Amino acid sequence: MTIMGSEAVDRSVSLTAQALRRVAHLDWSSPAADLEWSCYDTAEHVAGDFTGYATQLTGRSTTGYAPFDIKADPGTTPAGMIQVIEATGGLLSAAVAVTDPEVRAWHPYGMAGPDGFAAMGVVETLLHTHDILTGLGVHDWEPDADLCEQVLVRLFPQAPRDAAPWPTLLWVTGRAELPGLPRRRAWRWYAEPVTTERLVLCEISPLVAGDLHEGGTGGFAWAEDGPGEGTRAAAGMVAKAREAGTHRPGWGPYAIVRTHDRRAIGGIGFHGAPDAEGNAEVGYDLVPSARGNGYATEALKGLAGWAFGQPGLTALHARVDADNAASHGVVVRAGFERTGSTEEGEARYALRAEGAASLAPGGCPGR
Repeated sequence: MTIMGSEAVDRSVSLTAQALRRVAHLDWSSPAADLEWSCYDTAEHVAGDFTGYATQLTGRSTTGYAPFDIKADPGTTPAGMIQVIEATGGLLSAAVAVTDPEVRAWHPYGMAGPDGFAAMGVVETLLHTHDILTGLGVHDWEPDADLCEQVLVRLFPQAPRDAAPWPTLLWVTGRAELPGLPRRRAWRWYAEPVTTERLVLCEISPLVAGDLHEGGTGGFAWAEDGPGEGTRAAAGMVAKAREAGTHRPGWGPYAIVRTHDRRAIGGIGFHGAPDAEGNAEVGYDLVPSARGNGYATEALKGLAGWAFGQPGLTALHARVDADNAASHGVVVRAGFERTGSTEEGEARYALRAEGAASLAPGGCPGR
């Protein structure tokens, strides 16, 4: 597990300030790269992120952002905006330094502790410095490779490691291509993914589900025979749930990513949040090239461990086609017990809390 602290925030802010001071004399009303914001607005956004992340930690928020915004005084010059970035970056650095590592606060990409918010702050300042410089005609800026590597390990467990860290960070955030990997249409980071010995499970949230359902990658580097139709269909269910207002973060599909090559090899997840009695249903879909290696069982155990760590769940259920011997083996090895059959002839299985006592969710991924 990679722990990022205040020193990483300080280093990223220093790199940003140095780079932006070289272009402070230019017109910051120009668009920032491919963003809808101007270079000035993008710098202001970075300051807002720093302050927002700091107050998530100091306020111990668990349900949303504190309701405030950061705006520079009217007439503030680019040089003044750089001062604001340095000052607000210092606030985040200080909050990270004094917050207990066990503290968790809300972020739309997953609950995170001080190391997670430190990594998010580094991502924001490095990428948006790139955006501002690109908008101003500077295309050769590159931050420290080790800083980029730390961010990739902490927040982007799904990113391949075939290229240098900075190009990879630009690719994983939709800003560039990599050899054999097109520019991404949708992306997100993962503050607390579910991890197992060989896998990391990354939630397919509404942000990326639409892209995946419509034929895109969902921001993942897939095995050659992926993604499967079952995974695309599950992504479509997320989009519909979001439109209906019934989406519950965490209780949808996840991409199954192999850690040794960072390739997505299937999907696993829930058909919805637990009902009033605490029942939820789980399903999975593995690409043919990845079958026969125990990945589905490992992913199911990991996700079940996460699920029983959440409030309100009493039992997980699964339905398996009668003639699907491999899938029967998956659920049995994961601890599920046969409970009957459906009217369509599918076998019903269930895993209850007492049977899942030995399952434990993973922590943050390592390299």
